[in-house]
Amino acid sequence: MMTRRSPAAVLSAVLLLVACTTTTFTSTWKAPEVQGVSPAGKTIAAVFISRDEARRRAGEDALAADLRARGATVITSYSLLPNAHPQDSEAAREALKQAGATAAVMMRVVGHDKEISYTPGYVAPMPYRGFGPYWGYGWGAVYDPGYLRTDTIISIETLVYSLKYDKLLWASTSRTTNPSNLDALVKEVADATAKQMVKQGFLAP
Repeated sequence: MMTRRSPAAVLSAVLLLVACTTTTFTSTWKAPEVQGVSPAGKTIAAVFISRDEARRRAGEDALAADLRARGATVITSYSLLPNAHPQDSEAAREALKQAGATAAVMMRVVGHDKEISYTPGYVAPMPYRGFGPYWGYGWGAVYDPGYLRTDTIISIETLVYSLKYDKLLWASTSRTTNPSNLDALVKEVADATAKQMVKQGFLAP
């Protein structure tokens, strides 16, 4: 029996599946005038939007680790703005700018889905007229029952903003299948997004 779980539960409990993790993009956009950006040497704010403070911190730490590996100096938003509120957008922007951030990479879970696939079973006819034929053929024609497989798919929105110009530079929506945990989800999406940015000329190779 399957149960429907809330988006909050998805990121902590429902993601413990064995299947391969894959990330694909359902949409991408980049500012046409921006080309060949490199994060190396830049100070970037890592923001993971979640009302669960522990999940927010874990997401920002994972995103920060990925950005640091690419040469950026990273500021997590929770270190400056614990318990952030939507109405404090101006205060948030100013706090990040005062801390030296020139850009912000923001991630948010925008949906989760269950995909159920069914592989039908089969049974081959067996000859029953003699013990010998049945013995030989029966062992080679055992009934193979069908099975159900349930995949969890998490949709992530990733946005890159220039804090200096208050302008959107990059946007994407991705779908990741069966991430094992939140760290794995953020790393998978960050890596896939970076490759997509390089492919589309936004990020320097």
